[in-house]
Amino acid sequence: MKSSKILHLHSTFNLGGKEARAVRLMNYFGDQAEHTILSAEPQSLSARDAIDSKIKVKFPEDAPSLAGKPSLGRYKELVSYFRQFDLILSYNWGSMDGVMARTLFSRVEGLPPLIHHEDGFNEDERKKLKWKRNFFRKFALGSSQALVVPSERLEDIATSVWKQPAEKIHRIPNGIDVKLFEKKPQRGALPGFKKNKGDVVVGTLAGLRAIKNLPRLVRACAAAGDNVRLVIVGEGPQKEAILSEAQSCGMEDRLLMPGFLARPSRYVGLFDIFALSSDSEQFPISLIEAMAAGLPVAATDVGDVKSMVCQANHGLIKPVDDEAQFTEALTTLVQHEQLREEIGTLNQMKAQAEYNENKMLARYALLYGHALGRPKFGQ
Repeated sequence: MKSSKILHLHSTFNLGGKEARAVRLMNYFGDQAEHTILSAEPQSLSARDAIDSKIKVKFPEDAPSLAGKPSLGRYKELVSYFRQFDLILSYNWGSMDGVMARTLFSRVEGLPPLIHHEDGFNEDERKKLKWKRNFFRKFALGSSQALVVPSERLEDIATSVWKQPAEKIHRIPNGIDVKLFEKKPQRGALPGFKKNKGDVVVGTLAGLRAIKNLPRLVRACAAAGDNVRLVIVGEGPQKEAILSEAQSCGMEDRLLMPGFLARPSRYVGLFDIFALSSDSEQFPISLIEAMAAGLPVAATDVGDVKSMVCQANHGLIKPVDDEAQFTEALTTLVQHEQLREEIGTLNQMKAQAEYNENKMLARYALLYGHALGRPKFGQ
């Protein structure tokens, strides 16, 4: 059977949670699919480095843009482009013009089915969703074949706010290859990393964006003790703001920012504590990776984070707008090595039991396969 042609519409393709999952699925489908990836931010493509070299994938520069003011002219260009594919997979708000184009021209013959994925919100919708975007989503999603969300909160929003029918919504929790994270970390995999006797290493994996509120994490680490080292793995526009905060806090010599690094299983185990300082999350893959590596977690209480970690870790998940409590949680873990080990072991057990990727891969394969008319899609 010939491979299926799949078009991916991304808000950005820099490596983050949704991109990591999309790449893992691309690698999983192997030669059963050929992929074309469009990004609303055409220069944000760092996740391409994680795609297996055997996968057929294109990043066309002459495709219609996903960015710009909504207009029938733009939508017609997109619809014309869509007709060469067998399935469209769209992701987050940045792809919504493509979703709207597919709905407005849904009666045009030869258009492929569209499955939309929502993984969370940016800084501008942290505290309150924008009613105009809600209205836009509600209408645009009208002709989508399915809507995929990873968290309970997003599932509730999809039904109560975007008014999508329950039968269209698929909540598929994120999963990873947990066995990879059980192996010993590779020290050379984290350029510039050093740990002296008595140091406690706090680490996080995040796009360097305002919604991640990484200056908050810098301040908390500075307050937690002079023996705290902080590692932030990721790329993004907030790098200078983070470095400036580190300088203000006297953390510049204890902060390592190596940029984007593929295969986190090689280095996450070098951390003593995983920290998540975001103003908004849903079901973060980086948190699952940290748990699988046996780390305790200090985090803001966003999305499904508290329900994801083990029961013993719940007390270290603090209100998102209370920086003092977040700092206190981080400091507690820094000061108590045995507590770190105990919670880390329990988190690892929960990750192994609940977040293995096999179930996630099977559910996506079933969903995409149904849309493609290929019941045995996937390995």
